[in-house]
Amino acid sequence: MAPPTGARPGWSRRAQYGLFFSFLAAIAGLLIGLFLLGLSLVAPKAYAGVRGVALDVTSPITRALNGATTTVSGLVSGAGNYWDAARQNAALKQQRKLLEQQIIQARAILNENRQLKAALQLRERSPQAVASGRIVGSSFESQRRFAVVSAGSGDGVRVGMPVRASEGLIGRVVEAGATASRVLLISDRATILPTRLLRGGQAVISTGRGDGTVDLRPLEVGRNPFRRGDVVVTSGTGGLYPPNVPVARVVRLDDDGAIAVPLADPANVSFAVVEQPYQPAALANAPAGAGQP
Repeated sequence: MAPPTGARPGWSRRAQYGLFFSFLAAIAGLLIGLFLLGLSLVAPKAYAGVRGVALDVTSPITRALNGATTTVSGLVSGAGNYWDAARQNAALKQQRKLLEQQIIQARAILNENRQLKAALQLRERSPQAVASGRIVGSSFESQRRFAVVSAGSGDGVRVGMPVRASEGLIGRVVEAGATASRVLLISDRATILPTRLLRGGQAVISTGRGDGTVDLRPLEVGRNPFRRGDVVVTSGTGGLYPPNVPVARVVRLDDDGAIAVPLADPANVSFAVVEQPYQPAALANAPAGAGQP
């Protein structure tokens, strides 16, 4: 015989009590409902008072439940807002990075255009200009200082011609190929320039130091004439370089001279102009290939 599917209430005293109290609760709820219905029909004002009392009793419970609901909703919305803000912050950082890259590129293009415009104006103003080109390379690791300009013998460039930019003198050509030339920089040890101090016009000898700087020494022995920030320019002596071309700026003084940095640094200059010598005879006297390693 199959066992019963479930125990009957009569077999459990707890179940009997539960069923009994359930009946009592249902009857009590029915009686209270009937009482309230009759009260609302017979005495509406008294029924309104009962409703007010019930409202006062349930108000704290309703307020607590409403506060809990608001708190949970705030937590959920706050978490959503936090993640949304984090996502927006990451997107803004990415946009900022892209804008910074665009700004750097724009500045580089602007600087290159400025240098190109200055080189073109220099070539137009200079009656001695032979060719202009881009500085496509320079040596900084070795003690010899050279640069390569994208203008060669096909453009009329010859060995010994001075090379300059709008900022100042760069050096002179020591090798000329068909489309490119090698330039000995003024900071090379083999370069000795007759210059003068722009402030006062005192004669100065400028010699490359091989480390990107220039050594300045006055021709007259005595008091050191240099000041920090002084500029030296070409004097025109020797006939190779035209006079009054900016050469270097003093950055440090020593016992009887000064150390200066070239105003036209190939690391910062993009374009250069090759010119005829100040005096044509100086080109014939210039040592061909001087300064080659």
